[in-house]
Amino acid sequence: MTTNHILNSATFVKERIKTVFTAQAERPPGLVEVKLSRLTPFQRALLVTDGTVTRFIEAYTLSPVEVTLLHQDKQILYTAHSWLQLPIGAQILERQVVLQTSSIDSQTPKIHAYAISQIVPQRLPKSILDDVESGIEGLGTLLKKSMMETRRNLLWWGVERGGKFPSSIQHLKTKSILTRTYNVIADKVPLMLITEKFPLDEVAHG
Repeated sequence: MTTNHILNSATFVKERIKTVFTAQAERPPGLVEVKLSRLTPFQRALLVTDGTVTRFIEAYTLSPVEVTLLHQDKQILYTAHSWLQLPIGAQILERQVVLQTSSIDSQTPKIHAYAISQIVPQRLPKSILDDVESGIEGLGTLLKKSMMETRRNLLWWGVERGGKFPSSIQHLKTKSILTRTYNVIADKVPLMLITEKFPLDEVAHG
């Protein structure tokens, strides 16, 4: 494989990523872009997948993924939420989970993702909302089981370090974290805003 071919491939991927994430210029401070070549094929696939992350991880690891609910509560918005198209005073459901698989080498499960979801409860059918509030399954799995027609609008991505994590997974603060944020939309209306954080080995910025 020639150097020109490698450079052309890297340019192609970089340009394609720009078309996939629709609001990259609006990513939060602290998220930096990295060379996509510094990510593994698995990590690049996680970044751009618009399917169910749980199933993708299961297919890659050949292990069942456990969805562990860390926190879930109802909140009132004190400012308008443009990405959810909600005014001040609207109610959302915030949910935090980790996706993990059993570790062969130790008793500590391997965490593949930490996800923070802001959900608009009044826009979900009651059957889905009841399952969401039970906290047993991942959101992607629940939406797929419901047969509700939805799509994901990928907004931005980047790598961060030293972000905020619940006390039970504070050790992730020492790692580089691949982060992406997207909307789940049905009938042109956002149902939820989801930020997923994938722990990485060290990657080079730039």
